[in-house]
Parts: sequence; structure tokens; C-alpha cells
Amino acid sequence: MGTEQKAEGTEQTDGGNPAVGIVRKVEAKYHELKKHAETYPYVWGSYAVVYGGFGLWFAYRWRRLRKTEDRVRVLQERLRQLAQAEESGSTSSSASTKVDKSVKESVGTSSSASTQVDKPPQ
Repeated sequence: MGTEQKAEGTEQTDGGNPAVGIVRKVEAKYHELKKHAETYPYVWGSYAVVYGGFGLWFAYRWRRLRKTEDRVRVLQERLRQLAQAEESGSTSSSASTKVDKSVKESVGTSSSASTQVDKPPQ
């Protein structure tokens, strides 16, 4: 009974402040990991090498992706500016002649394509 009362007494002091119990658990886990690292240094060294290598590779790829995105944004902006300059520079009459030429070309290719499609298979 004496041990039960002592256990209840410690639970009551920890129950009042739950952060104390969490801190104790974290400290216990830290000491356990520290002891393990001192006992097996090569295992922890390999962890550092492997996960450090993954971290470096990830950082390299992330940076390269960001640089590529920046280059794409610059090229898109340049293309927008060229398209706006072309629209503002061209007159409506030259634009209509370009459209007429493209329509005539598409009609000519579609009529030849339709004759090829209409032939029955042999």
C-alpha cells in the first residue's frame, strides 16, 4: 500500500502540470539516444552521411528547379512583349491579308485531304 500511495502522489504532482511529464519523456529519450550514439558511433555517422547526402541532393534539385522557373518566366515575359509589339505594329489591312492567305492555304489542303479520305478502300 505504501508504494501505491507514493505512485499516486507522483501522478498528482505530474497531473497538475502536463508539460513536466512531456519534458521528462523528452529528456529520457534524449539520454537514451545519446547513450546509443556513444555506443555505436559508426551507425550514427552513416546516418549523417546518408541523410546529409539526401539533403544536399534535395537542395541542389530545388535550387535548379527555381532557376529553371525564373528562366521560363523571363522567356514568357519576352514572348508577351513580342506579341504585343507585333499586334500594335501591324495594321488591320496587313492582318486581314495574312488571315486570307492562311484561310486559302487551309482550304486548299483540306480539299485535297478530303479527296483522299473519300476514296473507298481497296
